[in-house]
Formats: sequence, structure tokens, C-alpha cells
Amino acid sequence: MKLNLNIWRQKNRTEAGRMTAYTVDHISEDMSFLEMMDMLNEDLIKKGEEPVAFEHDCREGICGSCSMMVNGQAHGPERGATTCQVHMRSFTDGETIVIEPWRAAAFPVIRDLIVDRSAFDRVIQSGGYVSVNTGGAKDANTIPVPKPDAERAMDSAACIGCGACVAACPNASGMLFLAAKTGHLGSLPQGQAEQKDRVRKMVAAHDREGFGHCTNIAECEAACPKAISHDFIVQLNRDYVGSAAGKVVKG
Repeated sequence: MKLNLNIWRQKNRTEAGRMTAYTVDHISEDMSFLEMMDMLNEDLIKKGEEPVAFEHDCREGICGSCSMMVNGQAHGPERGATTCQVHMRSFTDGETIVIEPWRAAAFPVIRDLIVDRSAFDRVIQSGGYVSVNTGGAKDANTIPVPKPDAERAMDSAACIGCGACVAACPNASGMLFLAAKTGHLGSLPQGQAEQKDRVRKMVAAHDREGFGHCTNIAECEAACPKAISHDFIVQLNRDYVGSAAGKVVKG
């Protein structure tokens, strides 16, 4: 395969960026998208040019770091997949592919396709944990958790914090990420004691970081590589309203 690439290049946070055109040849349809990017960078290095900076780690759809917009879609054209799980057979020979970083005020560009997602870390630090002193840790099997609650907790815990929900949302809202984290902890007995405080603190941190507000477009769910339902945002809203009355409303 031969492909035409239009890639966002930006030297650092302060300098203006621009789209730059490249061509890559001899691409196998069985390659992953990141392997294709590796081939491009090898060619650029051989020519004495700066390689394209992009983030990656596990390349197994677990870490969530391979965050880029591919033809206007967060992570690319394959549903339920991160960029590293997208294969070149999803594209056609001679196609032009536009590759950009996440576009959100809360995710400033560091270099090329790499953005600063530490805003998510600060949201978690504001309350995304269990701190109640329960004494010695109990065996997990001794804590009765109804199966529907356990499954709901597992569904929300699948969030890898990649930021696709923010990139896909026209408001750049991080509510699906936030709802997944509060939904995970709030579904379990260990997390329910602090849920009302957790929700208030994390929503406040989300807003301070400059994320937009949710207007129920649900593009976040469509873009999420783990297919986390935006129903968790509904539960988050219930918890937030209920926290004002000193209680948490279970879904």
C-alpha cells in the first residue's frame, strides 16, 4: 500500500503548529497503525529529518497512550479499538489520512501528536480513591457484592483514561471519564461511604481543569475504545444532585 499522510507538526507548546504532508510506501495491510508510523519515522530519520512524536507504550489497547485523531475520528475508524489496535487494512491504497492530536483546552499539545493529559490525573487525585480506614484488608470474597453491581463496577473500571471521550465531544467534556471512575467506586460497598463527597470533589476538579460540560450528545460512547456506556453519566448526575441532599441515588 502507498498512503498520503497529512500530520500535525508542532515543535512545542508555545510555537504554532501546521499540517505537513508525507508519503509512505510498501505498507502491509497487516501492519498496525503505529507500525506504519514507525516506518514513516524510519524514513524521516534516514533523510535527516525530525521524526513525528507520538505517544505509545503497551501497543495492546491497555495503556491508552496512543491517542490521536485519524481522519477526524478518535483512535481511528475501528470501533472499540485504540489507535495501536487499528490495522492498515482499514484503509485503501492511495488514500490520504489526516492525523492530528486531541483538540481540547484541557489537553495542551506538548509536541506533534502528544498532548498533556495530566488533567485526568488531577481529577483522580481530587477524590477518585477509597480512603476510609477499614482496618486490615479483608479477603475480597468475604465482602458480599451483588452480581449486577460487580458487573457494573467492572464495566466502568474498563476505562483506560485515554481521553477519546474528550477529543470526540464537541464540548471537550470529560464527563464519561469522570462518570466511569465514580461509577466504578460507587458501585462497590468499599466506595459508597465517600461517594457523595467524591462526586462533588471530582466534578469541581473536572470544571477547574477546563473541560466542557456534557450536553448528552453521546459521541463519547461511540469513540470510547472500551465502549463504556454514557448511562454512567446519568448515574453521575443523579449522584451529584443527591449529594446536595446528603445521599447518593443508586441506579
